[in-house]
Amino acid sequence: MKFWNFAIKAATETEPESVELRIEGDIVDDEDLWLYEWFGLQATSPNMFKAELANYTGEPIVVWIDSYGGSVFAATGIYNALKEHKGDVTVKIDGKAMSAATIIAMAGKEIHMSPSALMMIHNPLTEVYGYASELRKTADILDEVKEAIMNAYQLKTGRSRAKISEMMDAETYMNAKTAIKEGFADKMLYADQAPDPVEMTFNRHAILNSTNEAIRRMIAKYTPPPDNSKALALLALELEL
Repeated sequence: MKFWNFAIKAATETEPESVELRIEGDIVDDEDLWLYEWFGLQATSPNMFKAELANYTGEPIVVWIDSYGGSVFAATGIYNALKEHKGDVTVKIDGKAMSAATIIAMAGKEIHMSPSALMMIHNPLTEVYGYASELRKTADILDEVKEAIMNAYQLKTGRSRAKISEMMDAETYMNAKTAIKEGFADKMLYADQAPDPVEMTFNRHAILNSTNEAIRRMIAKYTPPPDNSKALALLALELEL
């Protein structure tokens, strides 16, 4: 089983042939892959990914991501493979890129997000059991893991480590516009397909004149007998705007 899929996108008159890669599901370490296969869950290991990616050396690749994340170490392996790829890598987030999935996203030369997609970054976490000394050591390791993750974020965003650390501490969720503002994305998908805004100029006097004309037509349509002409004149005067 695997959470990704390579597909060849045929060349067009304006675009060369490219490879599309979809990442959907959990990101797991090589040694944990068997457990996902046992339960029939979608997953993959970095080594399997690297082996298939090697078949597309030199090809431009579009990586679609829709994942809650998973293992930091597995994501780092995939990130490295994409950074080493001999060809442009464009990342497109069409649903969510959260936790470890954001590490893979940082491998893109450009990162594009759907208008309704979300990106989320947070501090690394783990489960641990043992003596106090072991718990303290685990906390130190998590601090180092955070530093490693920030390396990838900083290379892409250009933000200070203090700013990135603050965002990770807060478990920051970003829509496309926020991600672009913070440097975690470059473009919002489909923005160039939005209709041009319609420019409208409203003139108060033109509106009043139009309303007056409509009232006059209504009065003319329902004109009472001639002997009520005086009342009609008074009605017209009252309705005048």
